[in-house]
Amino acid sequence: MKPVFVQSQNYDEMSAVVPTGRVERLLKIGSIATGIAGNVAIDGVRTIANGKRPNMAQLLLTPTNTLRFTSGLSHMRGAALKLGQMLSMDSGLVLSDELTTILSQLRNNARHMPPKQLQNVLNSEWGAGWYSRFSRFDVRPFAAASIGQVHFAKTHDGRAMAIKVQYPGVRASIDSDVDNIAALMRLPGLVPKKMNLKPLLSEAKRQLHTEADYSAEAQHLSSFGRLLTKSNSFTVPEVHDDFCTSQILAMDYLEGKPLETLEDANQTVRDEVATSLIDLVLKELFVFNVMQTDPNLANFRYNSKTKRVVLLDFGAVQPIAPELSANFRTLARIALNGEEEEMRSAMQRIGYFDSNTAQHHKDLILSMFKLAVSPLKQETPFNFGNNELLEQLRDMGLNIGKERELAHIPPAATLFLHRKIGGMYLMATKLRAHVNLRPMIEAYMI
Repeated sequence: MKPVFVQSQNYDEMSAVVPTGRVERLLKIGSIATGIAGNVAIDGVRTIANGKRPNMAQLLLTPTNTLRFTSGLSHMRGAALKLGQMLSMDSGLVLSDELTTILSQLRNNARHMPPKQLQNVLNSEWGAGWYSRFSRFDVRPFAAASIGQVHFAKTHDGRAMAIKVQYPGVRASIDSDVDNIAALMRLPGLVPKKMNLKPLLSEAKRQLHTEADYSAEAQHLSSFGRLLTKSNSFTVPEVHDDFCTSQILAMDYLEGKPLETLEDANQTVRDEVATSLIDLVLKELFVFNVMQTDPNLANFRYNSKTKRVVLLDFGAVQPIAPELSANFRTLARIALNGEEEEMRSAMQRIGYFDSNTAQHHKDLILSMFKLAVSPLKQETPFNFGNNELLEQLRDMGLNIGKERELAHIPPAATLFLHRKIGGMYLMATKLRAHVNLRPMIEAYMI
C-alpha cells in the first residue's frame, strides 16, 4: 500500500529553515544584537535631542527591538529559543521586568521546518524509503516547539503515533547558543552587573543536552508510565522503540483537548484537573524524587471520555536530590504552622538567599514567600479565579527584580522546580479552579 502524505496548503507560509551550523547560528545572533544596538543608538540620540536623559532598559524594550529579538530566536529554534522560554518563567528574582517582558513572548513562538529539511532529517535517521513503513504520515506537524516538532503518522499494522522530530543542528549548537544568548542578556540595564549567571547557565546547558537526547526522553516516558500505571487521573503514551532514534521519538498518539478548552467546562471538571496536576507536582517532589519541570500547558491534554489528563512531554525531567526534597518538606511544614524565623532559616538552607544577602533583601523575599503560601493555610478551598493574589505576587516580584543590588541567584535545581510550581499556579488560575490545598500538603508531611 502506498503511504498517504497529508500537507496543508499554508505549510510553507508557517515554516522556516532551521540554521544548522555553529557559524550560521552565531551570525544570526550577531545580527540580532547588531540590529538592537543600532536601534538603541538611534533612539538614544533622539531622546537626547529632545532634552531628556535616555533610559537604557526603556530603549531596549521598544516594540521594534522586542520583535527583532523574539522573531530572531523563533527562527533559530533550538537552545536559543528554549533558553529564552525557560528564563521567561522567572519569578522576577533573577531578571528585570524589561527582559522578562521580552522573553515571555517566546513561550509559544516556534516555527516548523519546511518539507525538504524535514525529509533530510528523516532520511538521515530512518534511511531512504522510510515512508514505505507508513500508511499515512502528515508532513505538517500538529505541534512545533523549541527543540523539535511533532507529526501524526499511522503504520500499516494500524498503530497511530505521534512522531517527534528534532530540529537539525540543535544538539551541536547548545553550548554556543547559551553563551551567545548570555551575551545578549548582558546588555546594560537588563541584569544586575554583580549577578553571577554562570551556575544557572551551566545548569541550563546540562538540561538542554538532556532534552535533546530523545533516547533519554523515551526512558523517562516509560518510567513515568510505570509510576502512574495505577493512576485514575493520568495517561502516559507508550513508546514505539522500533521507530525511535536519538533524534526521533515515536509514541502513541492519544486523543485529547488543550487544557485551555476547559476554561468553559463545569466547575467540577476544572477543579478535578487542577487538583490532579497540583497533586502530581507534590508526588514528584516528595515521593518520586524526579520531576518534569516544563509547565507549558501544551504538554498536557484532557480526554473528556476517559476523564484523564494526557501527559505528553518528558524532555525536561530533573532528578530531585533527597536533601532538597527533605528541605522543601520542612519548609512546607513550617509554612503551615511555623514561626517566621524558622521559615527564614529553612529558606536559606534551600538557597533563596545566603548569609551575604542584605537584610532588607531577605525581608523582601520572605514577605513574597509568605504571601505565596498563604493559600496553603486556608481550611477551605482556595479560589484560583481570584486574580488579586497573583497580581500582588507579580508586583512584588517585579519590585524585587528592580533591586539592582540583589545579585544572589537561588540554585538552579530550585529555580527549575519553581518554574513547574509557578506554571501549575498559572494553570489553576486559567481554569479558575477551587482547590483545597492544605489537606493536600498535609498528606505529604507525614
